[in-house]
Amino acid sequence: MRAVAICAWLLLLGAGGAAAQENAAQEAARRAAVLAHLPSDAAQRAFGSRATPAAGAPEAIGAYERGCLEGAIALPADGPNWQVMRPSRNRAWGHPVLIALLERVAQKLPAAADWPGLLVGDIAQPRGGPMLTGHGSHQIGLDADIWLTPMPHRRLSLAERDEMRATDVVAIDGNDVDEATWTPQHRRMLEAFAREPAVARIFVNPAIKRALCREAGPDRDWLTKIRPWWGHNYHFHVGLSCPYGQSECRGQAPPPPGDGCGKELAWWFTPEAHRPPGPPGKPLSVADLPAACASLVVAP
Repeated sequence: MRAVAICAWLLLLGAGGAAAQENAAQEAARRAAVLAHLPSDAAQRAFGSRATPAAGAPEAIGAYERGCLEGAIALPADGPNWQVMRPSRNRAWGHPVLIALLERVAQKLPAAADWPGLLVGDIAQPRGGPMLTGHGSHQIGLDADIWLTPMPHRRLSLAERDEMRATDVVAIDGNDVDEATWTPQHRRMLEAFAREPAVARIFVNPAIKRALCREAGPDRDWLTKIRPWWGHNYHFHVGLSCPYGQSECRGQAPPPPGDGCGKELAWWFTPEAHRPPGPPGKPLSVADLPAACASLVVAP
């Protein structure tokens, strides 16, 4: 229920798939609007104002939707097979385990999926924690958004990275993928991520899950990790399991067994699934987060 309340709060502020596409000016305006209405003790305000990471051993603290991050490192803006998007947001920070996975998978995708490289969206803030805009999770450095746009065969300018829009692969009616933009390479890229042992879940638009169920071959175990969630028609969300030895990290229960292509997927296309969320809950305060987060957010 807590996660539902957070999602409702974000929807009230206009977050979600559309917000992920906003350019630098639109993002700045949204942040200003959010700050004008946030309580003074809101964790979004505290963590959203920190521009640098907290020194210390890497530690994912708390849960994906209620936590913080110590010892974060940034994904370099440019790599052999990736480029960081929306650099003005300063959200390319993550746990080293996540950063290493993104770099490794990006470099194998040209051969494994005929995918030239990753355009990487939001990961986490320098110290994790709740973001001012766009996400209920992404708080402990183990979540990353990957655009469904192939990386161009050139380096994008900073202006292009802050302005260009990602590719929408879902049809206008939302019932299936758009045949004009969806490709077999999309499926192979998602499968490559899902087969990584450290990946716990991948969130995609329900229409994308429907296409994957239709296109997957007889080896379907990887589909278990691919879960439908609203939005995610421009990007998909990768969430890692808690790294080994991270005692402060609170992971999720494993997904239910099976490929997820039966009645549980069909529900997402029913009127019940389209009911608006209830009223939003109060934004998290720093006191609502694990105790270690209060000292981390004020550390030098």
